[in-house]
Amino acid sequence: MNRSLLILVGASSMAAQVAIPASAQVVTPPITVTAAPETPAITVPNAEEAKRRIEKTAGGVDLVPAEDVRDGRANTVKDILDYVPGVFAQSKYGQEDSRISIRGSGLSRNVHLRGTRLLRDGIPVTDADGGGDTMEIDPLAVDYTEIYKGANALQYGASLLGGAVNFVSPTGRSQPGFLAHQEFGSFGSMRSQFGVGGASGNYDYYITPTYSISDGFRDHTEQQYSRLNGNLGYRFGDGAETRFFLSAADINQKIPSSLTKSQALANPKQTALASYQGNTKRNIDSLRGANKTTVLTDTGEVTVGGFLARKDLFHPLFGGFNAIIDNDEVNGGGFARWTDEQQIAGHRNETTLGVNYFAGTMEAKQFANVGGRRGALTSDSDQISRTWEVYGENAFYVVPTVALIAGLQGTFAYREYHDEFLANGNQSFEKHFDSANPKIGARWDVTPQQQVFTNLSWSNEPPPFSELGTTTVQNNLKAQESKTLELGTRGKSGDIAWDAAVYYARLDHELQYQTVNNVTNVFNADKTIHQGLELGGEWTALRSSLAAGDKTALRAAYTYNDFHFDNDRVYRDNDIPGAPRHFLRAELRYSHASGWYAGPNVEWVPQGYYVDNANSLKTDPYALLGAKTGYDFGNGMKIFLDGRNLLDKTYISNTSVAAAANANSTLFNPGDGRAVYVGAEFRW
Repeated sequence: MNRSLLILVGASSMAAQVAIPASAQVVTPPITVTAAPETPAITVPNAEEAKRRIEKTAGGVDLVPAEDVRDGRANTVKDILDYVPGVFAQSKYGQEDSRISIRGSGLSRNVHLRGTRLLRDGIPVTDADGGGDTMEIDPLAVDYTEIYKGANALQYGASLLGGAVNFVSPTGRSQPGFLAHQEFGSFGSMRSQFGVGGASGNYDYYITPTYSISDGFRDHTEQQYSRLNGNLGYRFGDGAETRFFLSAADINQKIPSSLTKSQALANPKQTALASYQGNTKRNIDSLRGANKTTVLTDTGEVTVGGFLARKDLFHPLFGGFNAIIDNDEVNGGGFARWTDEQQIAGHRNETTLGVNYFAGTMEAKQFANVGGRRGALTSDSDQISRTWEVYGENAFYVVPTVALIAGLQGTFAYREYHDEFLANGNQSFEKHFDSANPKIGARWDVTPQQQVFTNLSWSNEPPPFSELGTTTVQNNLKAQESKTLELGTRGKSGDIAWDAAVYYARLDHELQYQTVNNVTNVFNADKTIHQGLELGGEWTALRSSLAAGDKTALRAAYTYNDFHFDNDRVYRDNDIPGAPRHFLRAELRYSHASGWYAGPNVEWVPQGYYVDNANSLKTDPYALLGAKTGYDFGNGMKIFLDGRNLLDKTYISNTSVAAAANANSTLFNPGDGRAVYVGAEFRW
């Protein structure tokens, strides 16, 4: 079956006046005193500089400033990514665990992210084998977020179908002073944040602890999160800076069961009795340190760094996988990147070269779940991952407004599985996954604020241990490969801003994670197609009809997904399950010059999507109505009121995936009911 798409695309200084009184003996004109502008950190560019850099990409990218998120409840990664087209992010239990799929990446996984690299300040947060967890990202400790779709993440060496998401920290130079943030809301939710940052001479620092608790909408979803994020920078004169990063998390989260579709829609709060009997939960203790040093050159910059992370996971589960996962994991690595701009035969030329090395070791044990306590040992392995990435990209400007771009990324990945539990035989193995992934493209700067771009790219994703050897050892899996053609535009004209792209990707060996008779397994599909349309934008309306300083703005993000098997011998041209065909987020907001704002928002999935490869069972469509209002007092104090699912719609927010499903398949996770949150923030 041949399908096609045609898409049209859509993405301080302070001054004080001091006047001498008229009664003074000497009368002089008013004097204007201008404070020195902020000196941005070299290692962590501010949002304005980051936006300038990211828009050099000849492909789908986006940047979300913190102020676009902190005007309401920013509790999950979904809250950050809601208005980024092409991204499908959904919370599993309405808590801080969100699933991310970009252009269908990791689509069959609703736990333990795969197919998209998570970074913090350009430094990997995902594990060395490519897996990751979104709950380690604290949305309140983010200054802005960069989204690189697909091979557009090449500047960080990533070559994945989903690309990369980079969460950037505040520094003492970007967020000096003190911060207090407090929230209360539905389901017994409470969250507190304190932050302090500053700069003195060559030093700057920023640190922010946060604490949150919630009873959760569903039964058995209580949570308690304690996090700490901070960094310390030192500047060597005007052209070099080093920065140390530290983050820690203590995460305790109860986990409910997935439900059948009828159970989820009839009583979305319920969970299986086994959730209580097995005391199912996910407890994570993590500690991460990193360093990044940037040296400015006459024509570019050099950045080097490294990181080390420790994570302990205690994870009682039930049902067909009645076990306690008990993992002790260490990940680390280093990176170097060089950028340069030169003139070649009178033409501007920009070059990027880089290398990454990631390594990780996990002691992975499984025990029988006896009331939430460790029973008999059932599995024991040491899982070792090592990955080298080398990459380069060059942009040659044939004319000042048109750049031709070529890039190449090489991946050399190694997976080693040591079976320490030999009662069922020795299942140890070693696997190598090596690939070369080119990219070619072009960018036309139609005007300083408008761009058109296109690219053709290759990507390669070695399977992580969550596929190779978590539930059952599967050492016959191949790396997932894809070729993607993309065309898009972004820009601004008058009161309209847009960001749009259309893409077509052919995949070989797509990694499918599925459930058969309550037993999970992974296989490589033969050939699959991922194609879609991504439209985002904002329209500032009625400006001439409103008072000075007032505005009405409509912003929206629409994603069209078409993911399907391509003449598969079993699944023919069936849809790949796990994501809706249409997904829309939109908000209409009125902002008053005094600082008050208010408006409704909507999340709309007009068609249900399949949850199995056989295409025998679907979710239902839904539309969620929300509203947000707040006031910025202008003295550093802000308040907000954020209402979610105000019509109390019962809906499915997240699903697992099966080979073939029926009415008794427990694959569904209902979304939260009606909720209201109030928050206040004060900076001084």
